[in-house]
Amino acid sequence: MTGQLTAEYLLPDLTPAERGRAERVESVLPAIAAAAESADEAGALPEGHIKLLGDAGLLGLVVPEEYGGLGGGLRDLAATTYTLGKACGSTALAFFFHCSSSSRGLLPLAALDAGLYGEEEAPVVRAFAEKVLHLMGTERKAIGNFASEAVKASNANVLIRTTATRTEGGWLLNGEKSFGCLSGSADYYLVTARREDVEGLDALTLFLVARDSEGARPRAPWIGLGMRASDNNGLVLEDCFVPDDLSLAVPGAFTRATSMSRGSWVGNQIAIASIYAGVAQGVWDYAMGRTMAATFADTGKPIASSPMHQVLIGDGEQHLAEAHLWLRRQIELEASDPPILPKNEVVQSWKLAKGAICEHAHEVALASLKMCGTSGALMGNPIGRAVRDTSMGLVQAFPAERGKLDLAKMIVENEGWAGLTTTDSFKK
Repeated sequence: MTGQLTAEYLLPDLTPAERGRAERVESVLPAIAAAAESADEAGALPEGHIKLLGDAGLLGLVVPEEYGGLGGGLRDLAATTYTLGKACGSTALAFFFHCSSSSRGLLPLAALDAGLYGEEEAPVVRAFAEKVLHLMGTERKAIGNFASEAVKASNANVLIRTTATRTEGGWLLNGEKSFGCLSGSADYYLVTARREDVEGLDALTLFLVARDSEGARPRAPWIGLGMRASDNNGLVLEDCFVPDDLSLAVPGAFTRATSMSRGSWVGNQIAIASIYAGVAQGVWDYAMGRTMAATFADTGKPIASSPMHQVLIGDGEQHLAEAHLWLRRQIELEASDPPILPKNEVVQSWKLAKGAICEHAHEVALASLKMCGTSGALMGNPIGRAVRDTSMGLVQAFPAERGKLDLAKMIVENEGWAGLTTTDSFKK
């Protein structure tokens, strides 16, 4: 494939290996773009998208080659979610939530190499980590990552109340997950729960729940403002049995693994923000193409040549450039080898970057709306989808205001907003 790839809008310095992986992504774009409007209208991920991504090898994008994956890293993930976002934000979000599951394999393996587990713990941790990676890479299975719950804590992104109770041969899960893509469409759900017999953060545990498991079902359909076709319906677990070989219930195993992340919590969160920048690039290309092609009846000049449009073009170009600059900076901080900054400073940067990227992306969508006028303000076209999809970036994970506050607390009080917590930890 020749010419500029979509990924190169974001990362113009792709290595040959990264470019090869980006070409795989480019190959699926026509089908994903063609289905974007109908998928948004239906509020469901198109049935063939998972197979399409799997056949291209992309379900194993960030899985090491020894586990059947493509061996990509954070740069590949951010470039891919950006590229998919340009075609369909919902598909990009669902793909990210699948790929984020890889951290539950990669981080435990890194923690094993760092000697963070005892002799009895290590085989259990390794077996679970390799199971996750082989499912994604070798077997090309889709995994929905479910951590978020409706209950909130003042000091953390996610408060885990879903419980894991020991039973013969495995565990019984009970709880309700409010957020997580691929509900009803993933092959497996990766569920974060807390052991009832363990206190504090050491209670956090991981489970792979097969989609057809008894006691596991999607919640009622989520009718969101944007990202409507990501199958983001949540998950209900009622005495759902998970066997030991699909469980990582070693106390403290998960929290020790997260300490290996280069960024906040489990890392790779910058690839969520990449989606919104991709959506912004896509709607901007649409708006520019539309206003350059349409002409004034009296002068024959492009509509884009009007003073109002030129102001909007200048504003839109500035917001788009700033979104890209924030993205590139954060990707470099989290992917550079050796590290440029210590982890705490990388996390502080992320607190600002997430909000800045998403707010700039939304401003690009609004400028595109104004440029195209009433005739372009349709619910399902690129303008309508982008305005709604980028608005989700203003609240997803955390709003810009939350990030700035957390950054200030980290600087002034040396205390940040945690990734995960449990009821017991919250009480303490």
